[in-house]
Amino acid sequence: MELNELKPSAGSRHSRKRLGRGTSSGQGKTAGRGQKGQLARSGGKTRIGFEGGQMPLFRRMPKRGFKNINRKEYAIVNLKDLSKFNDGAEVNVDTLKEAGIVKKQFNGVKLLANGEVSAKLTVKVTKVSEAAKKAIEAAGGTVEVI
Repeated sequence: MELNELKPSAGSRHSRKRLGRGTSSGQGKTAGRGQKGQLARSGGKTRIGFEGGQMPLFRRMPKRGFKNINRKEYAIVNLKDLSKFNDGAEVNVDTLKEAGIVKKQFNGVKLLANGEVSAKLTVKVTKVSEAAKKAIEAAGGTVEVI
């Protein structure tokens, strides 16, 4: 087979519909746009959400409060969740995901003081409450904010 012998298989390529090329073409005169009206005109398209002059739905709905687009969401980890780790272990975001404590993707991990910790741990998290930091240091561990 030569390059000049290549051709697409039958039915794999469609020729485009040629609009407005006379009445016998099947798409002549109005070219599938119907009779008159905004959509029959050139440039007669409307923007997304336009309802023909009626007040659009997104403007009819009440707006409440403030939505901060720069909001950071943290995975909450309590001291009682750290009981899975052995004495002397290093606890960080990766080890928390492996242990199944943090499941979703968040901007970071925040450690709270709900529960007790007895193991001596090295904790590296994004945020930590003062009470949680004191509890870990009292157990002989260290806390590092990354």
